[in-house]
Amino acid sequence: MIQRRTLLQSGAAVAFGAPALVGFAQQTVTLKFHTFMSPQSNVWLNMHKAWMDKVTKDSGGRIKFEAYPAMQLGGSPVQLYDQAKDGVVDIVWTLPGNTPGRFPRIEVFELPFMMNNAEATSKAYWEYVQTVAKDEFKEVQPIALQVHGPGMFHMRNKQIKTAEDLKGSKVRGPTRQITKMLGYLGATPVGMPLPQIPDALSKGVIDGCVIPWEVVPAVKVQELAKFHSEFDPSGGALYTTTFILAMNKAKYFSLPPDLKAVIDKNSGLETSAWLGKVQQSGDKPGRESAVKLGNSIYTIPAAEAQEFKRKARLVEVEWVQDMDKRGFNGKQLLDTAKALIEKHGKTTKG
Repeated sequence: MIQRRTLLQSGAAVAFGAPALVGFAQQTVTLKFHTFMSPQSNVWLNMHKAWMDKVTKDSGGRIKFEAYPAMQLGGSPVQLYDQAKDGVVDIVWTLPGNTPGRFPRIEVFELPFMMNNAEATSKAYWEYVQTVAKDEFKEVQPIALQVHGPGMFHMRNKQIKTAEDLKGSKVRGPTRQITKMLGYLGATPVGMPLPQIPDALSKGVIDGCVIPWEVVPAVKVQELAKFHSEFDPSGGALYTTTFILAMNKAKYFSLPPDLKAVIDKNSGLETSAWLGKVQQSGDKPGRESAVKLGNSIYTIPAAEAQEFKRKARLVEVEWVQDMDKRGFNGKQLLDTAKALIEKHGKTTKG
């Protein structure tokens, strides 16, 4: 009798609970997405909006987004990671390097002449974090980790053909490893977030900047800098920058299982690779924007790139030493990153 009554009570509980379960299964969620990129940029239009649209479609419309480019929710680009960490917003796309030294292990991908192409290097970056730096972004839920295409020089009044040409020039760099590199190459490095570049160029606060072709139109660099110097691919890529698409951890774990599965489906190695590929695909139209204005574009030959590599070598040496001081095996981390880039480069030609 007791067993029968218990079963009846259990059945009643399930029956009465069914509507709540159905409601939970049909729950809709609106996520706030925040970044510093302009609403006209390749990154916003072809990466961020495309990713949000896919998530909304895959969820049957149950995951929606409030999308805020250009720091529309306030704060500075430097604060984006913490906005996701603290739940001020739900998802951000930002540079870990905006906060120098906070995420030291992933800086290996920003060392001079490390990358091959953005798709392969983004795959390497994701796999590296999952295998040897799992706790680097432990305060958030990483959705994707990616890099942009080859970085290069954009100068107001001078063509950079050799490392010697940088001497005495104030050049903006995005992160601490890249500003270090600029210093060793002979420039006076100036660290600043991307949105500050146009004003700094127009006022002569900087003489030039390093960014990939892809982002040039978004900050109107083709109008403010008339001399561009890219590297022949056979000589390697000067540098790249790491990015993270990150979600607030509590928000991620609060999602119903089926919606969490949608986020998972649009996260990881392949999503990282796709973001890197799409970002680098913007290099060609970015370059064309400078060509249309009749700007001077110089390709630094592979032979001359060797001098840039030689002068920038100390950045790598010092990074390894810094990792050792922090209790990591710097040489092992460097070798792992290089091996992963090479591995993914064999199957991803960019």
